[in-house]
Amino acid sequence: MSDLQPFLPTRKRPMKLNTLVTLMVCAIIASVLLVVFALYSVQITRATRDDVKDTALGIARTLADSPEIQRGLMQAPQENIIQPIAQAVTKRNDLLFTVVTDMRGIRYSHPNEALLGLHFIGDDLPPALEGKENVSVNRGALAEALRVFTPVYDGQHEQIGVVVVGISLNKVEEQIARGRLNAVWTILFSIFMSSMAIWGLVRVLKRILFGLEPYEISALFEQRQAMLQSLREGVLAVDIHGRVTMINQTAREILLLPSGKQTENASAPLLASLRDVSKTGVARQDQEISCNGRLLLCNMVPVKSQDRVIGAITTFRDKTEISQLMQRLDGMVNYVDALRAHTHEFMNKLHVILGLLNIKRYDKLEEYILQTAHHYQTDIGTIQSKVKSPVVAGFLLGKINRAKEAGITLTLADESQIPDTASEEQVAVLITALGNLIENALDAMEGQQEGEIGLLLHYQNGWLSCEVSDDGPGIDPTQLESIFTKGFSTKGENRGVGLFLARQQIQNLGGDISVESEPGVFTQFFVHIPWDSERKIA
Repeated sequence: MSDLQPFLPTRKRPMKLNTLVTLMVCAIIASVLLVVFALYSVQITRATRDDVKDTALGIARTLADSPEIQRGLMQAPQENIIQPIAQAVTKRNDLLFTVVTDMRGIRYSHPNEALLGLHFIGDDLPPALEGKENVSVNRGALAEALRVFTPVYDGQHEQIGVVVVGISLNKVEEQIARGRLNAVWTILFSIFMSSMAIWGLVRVLKRILFGLEPYEISALFEQRQAMLQSLREGVLAVDIHGRVTMINQTAREILLLPSGKQTENASAPLLASLRDVSKTGVARQDQEISCNGRLLLCNMVPVKSQDRVIGAITTFRDKTEISQLMQRLDGMVNYVDALRAHTHEFMNKLHVILGLLNIKRYDKLEEYILQTAHHYQTDIGTIQSKVKSPVVAGFLLGKINRAKEAGITLTLADESQIPDTASEEQVAVLITALGNLIENALDAMEGQQEGEIGLLLHYQNGWLSCEVSDDGPGIDPTQLESIFTKGFSTKGENRGVGLFLARQQIQNLGGDISVESEPGVFTQFFVHIPWDSERKIA
């Protein structure tokens, strides 16, 4: 049972497929048969007349070569030599008449014996008296007929007369009508067979089209196109030969492919994987593919028809977007965790203050409150005064607490200053970059008894400069160019993605990242990204 619901068009219901196909094919067949019948009728008429003419000529020539006819022409018509022979030939061949004349046109034979010895009627005899065979349609003493004239020669090849064979035009028309009737039966049989073929064609088309009407297919196609273009995921499909058969607008945007441009060069790694799926018939889930400097997260499945693979289709997203969402979420979680930790700490401090009030140790109370205020000013207050973006501030608070737990000091430079921005993309890129750099520094200094990570954030003229430095073991000079390559890591397998994504996002934003390191002394990363402050946006 089909899941497709019948359409309820508001406009006039279009013609059904079986009706449309039947009318179109019938019109074509009728036109062809009409032309064929007309040509066939002309051919039948011509062929019948030629056949009758050849038959009459054959009879006339046979009589002209007969010795009895030649001998009879040497005698007077009253000798009655030719009349019996002509009558027998006329009856035997169902002719209208067989007339033999001498060179004066006097009849030696005729179906009407009263006309024997009289002159032949018609202006089509003279050519035959001159030794020429001719054929004409004329009317004499009898009905209108097809008349064939053949000269008669004696033994010295002297012309002595003419044999005239006449066939009634009614008989000719009867033969033509019989030929046309056969053509009509042939056409009727053709119509019957064409009707059966049309019926079979309509059934096959309906089965191929899943019983849908053309207007329903059109509506489904429009819905499919609208659905494909509304998806935020890229959609790309290939046939069994690896040719691209479908690509939506989101896919073109992700692949940086303008409309109308070929996809083979722009998405070669993606197409290669998709073609492998179409050949093997094995689906691939959550596969990461680097394409045009972007890391795509792809799901690929083969397309099958009647248990036969006919292609493959993939849906994919730029993993950078997913990473940005994760970084945003991570920043908010760090912010919330930092607030929760400070809330507990604040409650503990309130309890201390309440206890000191109860025991009336006002001197200790004053000292404790001053220490607490100073701690707030140096930690939270300093960060909030320098970092105006609450998401970035919460992120830094979380990282400071994370560093403290690891026994590492994370220090924000006194000259740091960041205005807030309305661009979520810039905040996400900053958090991604700083998060990866700080975590890498913490991992590098793991196991050290003490260590320090310095952070400098400086905003000027629409650009934010960041410096992240640590006094860890440093980076081998031979590896400085490789640390931003996807998959490169000194921490083991399935690592080496963080710096690759950070650099990719920074470059997509229009910024840059670089590194300096001296093994055993320090490592310092420099990040430079555009930063649209609220003052600039306003």
